[in-house]
Amino acid sequence: MSKVLIVGSAALDSIKTPKANKPKLLGGAACYASVASSYFAPTSIVAVVGEDFPKKYVDLLKDHKLDLSDFKEAKGKTFYWSGEYEENMNNRRTLCLELGVFADFKPELTAKNRSTPFVMLGNITPELQMHVLEQMKDPVFVLADTMDFHIKGSPVALKKLLKKIDCLSLNDSEAKLLTGKENLLEAASRIHKMGPSVVIIKKGEYGAMLSYGGGIFLAPAYPLAKAVDPTGAGDTFAGGLMGYLASHATTKADVDKHLRKAILAGTVIASYCCEDFGFLKVAKLDKKMIRQRISDLEKMILF
Repeated sequence: MSKVLIVGSAALDSIKTPKANKPKLLGGAACYASVASSYFAPTSIVAVVGEDFPKKYVDLLKDHKLDLSDFKEAKGKTFYWSGEYEENMNNRRTLCLELGVFADFKPELTAKNRSTPFVMLGNITPELQMHVLEQMKDPVFVLADTMDFHIKGSPVALKKLLKKIDCLSLNDSEAKLLTGKENLLEAASRIHKMGPSVVIIKKGEYGAMLSYGGGIFLAPAYPLAKAVDPTGAGDTFAGGLMGYLASHATTKADVDKHLRKAILAGTVIASYCCEDFGFLKVAKLDKKMIRQRISDLEKMILF
């Protein structure tokens, strides 16, 4: 079994829906992805928090046996986000965003973390993603996540990064923005030419599309009778995927053999994330629950 390193934000999220208002929950891409990954493989989290970060959230990360050697506290306030969802849960608007100590985030990794085989570069600037990647020593598989803000604001740095990574993960609108192609097959093909041999295009409630050496794989989202809060679902998806790969693959050649099942594993963790606010559900899973839902999802797509 290999280890995963995940770099990104740690945050306090205040989430409002038509039915509830939950202030200052644990959030941030690095936290969601690391907890998801920890169900499958040993995981290191790289992030920064402020002096106001609650001890109970540090304890939650410790409960999942995360390596916190590069999880730092700095003088100041933790990255804070507040958002409100509409009834359909597809549309949300940001009410408040305060970067706090995350504005100066530029991690210098410990020696042991620089040798981690599986690396997830969470949704941070491509310049910062490259800063972390340049510290790594021959990783087996590197996944980077991005968003429209970085595609528009740092196109040169992003294209430089794409030449160095194995996998790019982004949603359908971002894939179209990056490539100028409305058709997702064309968009994936264009991204491959930019560098990544693996492209994952997330489609929210409609699942995800994987494009790689083994062809195209279309994975549905796990059907939920009721979605409570989709915050962090994309990050738990990527973290679960990376953890699954690290638990099954040891070389680049191995990765392709396990990508399709890894997509399903990530999908399942994301589905649990959506069933309650923040980490209220995803932090309380066990391997039996995860295996059962993966099995259920496999039966849904088998014919």
